[in-house]
Amino acid sequence: MLRAVIFDMDGVLVDSEPLHYSAYQKMFQDYQLEVSDSLYQSFTGQATLEICQKLVNTFNLNLKAETLVETKRIYFKQLLEEAQDFKLIKGVRPLIQNYCDAGLRLVLASSASMVNINRIFKRFDLDPYFIAKFSGADLKASKPDPELFIKAAHATGFDRENCMVIEDAANGVLAAKRAGLFCVGFDSPHSKNQDLSLADLRIRSFKEIYYSKIRTYFEKNSTSTP
Repeated sequence: MLRAVIFDMDGVLVDSEPLHYSAYQKMFQDYQLEVSDSLYQSFTGQATLEICQKLVNTFNLNLKAETLVETKRIYFKQLLEEAQDFKLIKGVRPLIQNYCDAGLRLVLASSASMVNINRIFKRFDLDPYFIAKFSGADLKASKPDPELFIKAAHATGFDRENCMVIEDAANGVLAAKRAGLFCVGFDSPHSKNQDLSLADLRIRSFKEIYYSKIRTYFEKNSTSTP
């Protein structure tokens, strides 16, 4: 039985990718890094520190990854504060309310830093809906490592077989499946070139997974955690 839902943040709750993209591009310019589109797209779903460590290794930079992280986060904070038209992704607040009305427990599991998670939650007053928030930036490894989702599922108070993940990125879907969780792949127009083939269900609209619709599908298609 479905009792809890674990939400990703970037690409599921908010379309923050344009802000992240701009912040990364500014950081790339500061350090004269020529990052290809394919390399940048491979970062989707990963924590900033892990991304910056890959940049240090790829470009053989004589500096610490944390230096790149701090630069990128300064730019992101500035862009977020200036973004007047920054909104929740269409349909996600009604979905959240629908799940809460059905008695489901909601948890946030994002690769974003907790600082940015809290900024987003404060801006859109999301804390009343969620019982816990987890950041992959606080862990040793980010998605596709399953640790983030394992911790999030544990926080729900239910077995993993009673939990569902909503993800928009290939790394996130893989992490969810490695954690033994049922995963909905949100084919978001804001997340480009993401392979969601491992997801148990792929959707284009959150209306497709309102509780009355997903409950039966979940019970028929979910499997027990190994």
